[in-house]
Amino acid sequence: MKYQFIAIEGPIGVGKTTLATQLATHFKASFLTDTDSTNPYLKAFYRDPASAALHTQLHFLVSRLASLRNPAVVNPTQPIVADFLLDKDRLFAELTLDHTEWWMYSQIFEQQVANVPQPDLVIYLQAPLERLIERIERRGLGHEQRIDSNYLQQLGALYERFFLGYTRTPLLIVNAADINLADESAEVARLATIISEFEGGRQYFNPLKLNHQD
Repeated sequence: MKYQFIAIEGPIGVGKTTLATQLATHFKASFLTDTDSTNPYLKAFYRDPASAALHTQLHFLVSRLASLRNPAVVNPTQPIVADFLLDKDRLFAELTLDHTEWWMYSQIFEQQVANVPQPDLVIYLQAPLERLIERIERRGLGHEQRIDSNYLQQLGALYERFFLGYTRTPLLIVNAADINLADESAEVARLATIISEFEGGRQYFNPLKLNHQD
């Protein structure tokens, strides 16, 4: 595979983990996941964000750093597909922390991220707010049912702003509003082909448009 470390990003409910799993299988790559089920502060955060935001973000940061410093990532023997980009941590922190907490968090972030392995391709999944809400409700994770739609909307805006100016790696932007990511669908196979042929820069993939042309 041309790209040895692919990171998939996008807002909550967009399908990051599902697509990462499928692409890891397709490319016979290692799957690096950003599961939130091990964060002991997450349920408290969704109940009362202000009281648990800093603990939640620091736990996520430490967990993600540990994953990226794993020897299998630092010195990989096969390609890696991850369902997170470390930079996402700052987006959530910006949205949830107050000024004092943000300053403290930023100091820790900047001191810890040096020499952490970075992906050589990022895939950004986009979907409208109503589709994210549908998917969150459908997968039925208890703590996620407390997520406020305004929070999702603000988070989506932060993602849009971040990737609008993103130039660190090649970037593939995918319209994930209505595609089937749950199995080796035609859309996933087509996306895998695009990844294999992608020469860098910034590219958009809209499977709905392609299906319409078919």
